[in-house]
Amino acid sequence: MESESVAGTVAVPAGGLIEPAMAMALNVHSSPGVYALLLGAGISIASGVKTGWGVVEDIVGKVAAVRDPDNPGARAEAAADPEKWWEANTSEPLGYSALLAAAAPMPASRQAMLAEYFEPAEGQEGSKGPTAAHRAIAQLVKRGSIRVILTTNFDRLTERALQEVGISPQVVSRPEQIKGMKPLAHSQVTVIKLHGDYADLEQRNTVDELETYPQELQELLERVLDEYGLIVCGWSADWDKALVRAIEGTRPRRYPLFWSQYGRFNDAAQALSVQHGAVVIDGKNADELFTGLLSRVEALDRLTTAPITRDIAVVQLKRALPDPLRRIELFDLIDQAVTQIVGRSTPENRPVFAASTTWTDTFGSNVRGYRADSDTLLHLLANGVFHDDGTHDHVWRRAVERLARLRDTSPNRFNEHLEKLRHFPALLATWTIGVAAILNRREELLATALYHPEWALPNSGHARLGPAWYLNPNQVLSADGMHDMHRSGNGGKLLYPQSNWLKDTLREPFRLIEPSDITYSEACTRFEFLASMVAMDTDSEFLAYPWAGEFFLHSAWGWDNNGLASTIAEELTETWPLLRAGAFGGQLPRAQKALAALTAWRSQYSRRW
Repeated sequence: MESESVAGTVAVPAGGLIEPAMAMALNVHSSPGVYALLLGAGISIASGVKTGWGVVEDIVGKVAAVRDPDNPGARAEAAADPEKWWEANTSEPLGYSALLAAAAPMPASRQAMLAEYFEPAEGQEGSKGPTAAHRAIAQLVKRGSIRVILTTNFDRLTERALQEVGISPQVVSRPEQIKGMKPLAHSQVTVIKLHGDYADLEQRNTVDELETYPQELQELLERVLDEYGLIVCGWSADWDKALVRAIEGTRPRRYPLFWSQYGRFNDAAQALSVQHGAVVIDGKNADELFTGLLSRVEALDRLTTAPITRDIAVVQLKRALPDPLRRIELFDLIDQAVTQIVGRSTPENRPVFAASTTWTDTFGSNVRGYRADSDTLLHLLANGVFHDDGTHDHVWRRAVERLARLRDTSPNRFNEHLEKLRHFPALLATWTIGVAAILNRREELLATALYHPEWALPNSGHARLGPAWYLNPNQVLSADGMHDMHRSGNGGKLLYPQSNWLKDTLREPFRLIEPSDITYSEACTRFEFLASMVAMDTDSEFLAYPWAGEFFLHSAWGWDNNGLASTIAEELTETWPLLRAGAFGGQLPRAQKALAALTAWRSQYSRRW
């Protein structure tokens, strides 16, 4: 790491009033990329993966059992002191390569034997996987806090955790790889496996093998120790003589050394910690250490980072949308926007109770508040769905799912209209998704958006329904409340205030996507029509209620064979995109029946002028 790349960073001292774990978080946050990790066997204990020496003990025990099948205690005796048994029974010194050659001479059998120790067995996918510590480290790498990881472990848990969050680490497990590696400062993260990889026969495991490192590895290690701060976890310093000497020989440190120790230090670890004035974090296991570090660093982010603006969020989304490596970034953008809405949708901010004489005032205030809270999300959904090819449909669906849960709790005291209004952010999101899908000619998405996620009021005994039913604007937005807050230009009542207001208030997120007001309005009208068809696709008279809106007007519905109704009737064939995507059970007669039911409802109940 070039020294100029860390100029200007500030080391925060520990001790006194600053708890060691907090001091570590302050240093990592103020100096991103400056600290390297040194991970020992302790970090992988919770995964169920054996240490390298544990593997040696077990394999030596198995070899002993095969050598002396009549002795039931042969395996335990050999495993108790593998080096002594090996020396007494073979002509070669104990080493990983010699041991594997004796136990499994063929490559295929050798790989199978090693996989038993480091990979989950069939049917046990949850075992031998990354721990909470590994996953927290991956998040620290993702955010740029950590860029170098030294490890004495043979397993691939660190690499797997990084890959889970979309990061492909630069892994160095053999000396000959060092010459061709990217500079540490130019790699998102480099994992240096000091003792090799479990599938590599050149592992360092025995006392003799751990006495010295190859020159290339020694030089790389010294560079890391000289140029980076160090956070040590799960490493005892018991057997790794070459590593101990390397740490002993480093110059006075530019950054503090943090050492997490669960229990008592041995003599070697104690000497190193004293020599370097290490900040000792006592009593925390690896999971607690790294999840706590991640939590504290993120908390510091919230204190020091200005909130992301709506327009910047949209730019970031457009950059992430086509890039598979940035899928987590896109997910986080949407998820954070939803979290912002959820955090503000409290009874204090959006009351669910008001006196019968004043509830319409509270209703109007809540409607405007929910719309303002949702602004960033709606711009992200409009742009995301419009520019997407279906790859991220699950992300848009999750946003609605989280927002639908705003009605999962039942307040003790509430006004029905204000309580139902808690689904308004979910309605705004679903409307935006639907209109964007229509503008992008991707109406098959509606087969998901209008049927999923299902929801029912908890403990109500009601069946779970799709958004076409529980997000019907006429259910979510009280007609009396809407008439009070949204009127026509001359002050008169609108025929369909919910429909008119939704169309008006959601125009802005689509302004750059569709400049034409006419085209945008037609997309809204078509979405209402299709949502209403889905809502009529039920055998329940109680549930068969359309999204009664301005699409019912003659100007949209049309006369005779002209207009939206006749257009959709002509589209209803076996190849209709919604049918092929599963809407109406994929059955053309059901879709035709729903259209007929919608037409009949309009004839009987709707206001058309």
